Amino acid sequence: MSYRSPLESRIAKKTTKAITDFNLIEDGDRIMVGLSGGKDSWALLQTLDNLRQRAPIKFSLVAVNVDSGYKDFKHDVIARTCQERGWEYRIEHTEIGEVMDDILEANATPCSLCARLRRGVLYRIAGEIGATKIALGHHRDDVLATFFLNLFFGGKLKTMPPKLVSDDGQHVVIRPLVHVRERDLARYAELNQFPIIPCNLCGSQEHLQRKQVAAMLREWEKKHPGRIDSIFGALSNVVPSHLMDRGLFDFCGVKASGVPAADGDIAFDADPALERTAAAVDARATIPVEAIALRRAAED
Repeated sequence: MSYRSPLESRIAKKTTKAITDFNLIEDGDRIMVGLSGGKDSWALLQTLDNLRQRAPIKFSLVAVNVDSGYKDFKHDVIARTCQERGWEYRIEHTEIGEVMDDILEANATPCSLCARLRRGVLYRIAGEIGATKIALGHHRDDVLATFFLNLFFGGKLKTMPPKLVSDDGQHVVIRPLVHVRERDLARYAELNQFPIIPCNLCGSQEHLQRKQVAAMLREWEKKHPGRIDSIFGALSNVVPSHLMDRGLFDFCGVKASGVPAADGDIAFDADPALERTAAAVDARATIPVEAIALRRAAED
């Protein structure tokens, strides 16, 4: 099969890179895709289905939607769309909404608790259907936003990993879209005419810290082309000896050996690679806004 557009091809390539880099999918896997009805999970399901038909290995997909039990949630639309496109699916009806209404105070935001409860349901279903991996639709922007949330408010250098083991040690969770931009997924969902079912459970969601961090990242990308790419690349280029985590590096055991060290004390020295990158960023900053817009349009 051939891809229908450059956008679809780009998303497939970035997803393939994540799968290859982190060994996300293996021969014989049964992948359970968490399908919320939002643009990201629809795009994930479609992309994995495209790759499944082209891959040199065999794996199967089953979409699982967790209905929280709130009134007017359009689980029938999700079921119909999966049927029309030939996707195996399961709708799990729950009373998560009632549970949260009983637990939370009137002005509390339900997002975190809802996510934990839904994740628990997904873990249970994964065991019931024999899923070997659970795929979630988090993308590059989610990874970056989580990094800054942990940095600003949690005091940790931590983000969403592309692959992890669940708390109970029973399941492997994967995020195949970690290299894909959110705006690409939004356009892809529109191209495929997916029925987007927004989460309207909390009227104050727009004021959550994650929304504010996401707005900050969009502003950076607009004003400083290349900055977001550089930050994202840094997540895969960590130098433990130049941080302060004693669990990652044995600072107490550091002694002069008389042998030159490639990652020695360069904290106060000029870094040629960093200077070249900064110069390139400065050069891009002098490019007219119109030219940048044309370049991005060509990428899309």
